[in-house]
Amino acid sequence: MASQRRLARERVLQTLYAYEMSGTSPDFLSNDIFKDIVDRAALEFARKLFRDTLEHVQDLDLVLQGHLDHWDISRVNPVDRSLLRMGVAEILFAQEIPTKVTMNEIIELAKRYSTEESPKFVNGILDASLKQLSSEGKIKKSGRGLVNTSVKKKL
Repeated sequence: MASQRRLARERVLQTLYAYEMSGTSPDFLSNDIFKDIVDRAALEFARKLFRDTLEHVQDLDLVLQGHLDHWDISRVNPVDRSLLRMGVAEILFAQEIPTKVTMNEIIELAKRYSTEESPKFVNGILDASLKQLSSEGKIKKSGRGLVNTSVKKKL
């Protein structure tokens, strides 16, 4: 399942990026880009994460903006911006996934799809966002998904 979820996250990243760059219909893009996700649970996860990210983009940007010192979210590299948005969306709306798993997966995607500096940048912004959301009581996890308020990873 882990490799299928990773594939799902990769496809969500690609779809968010394609949507932002082209403005093409989100349904058209997701149907096309998600077509190689064969596991039903992973496909549902991808659809939900994509939908949650798009539906809450303004709220996600507000959270992220608070941790971007002297930067506007619109100036962040588009791949990193998509990673940050989907990371916060997963932290907030994927109740069954531990925050540490989300953080690690988003950082791995930054290593694979973005610049050399991106993993450290994404980690710092997500970690600060996680601490804020946790202190505000906005993170609701169920089952084994415990909230970790800090998961700084050695890069």
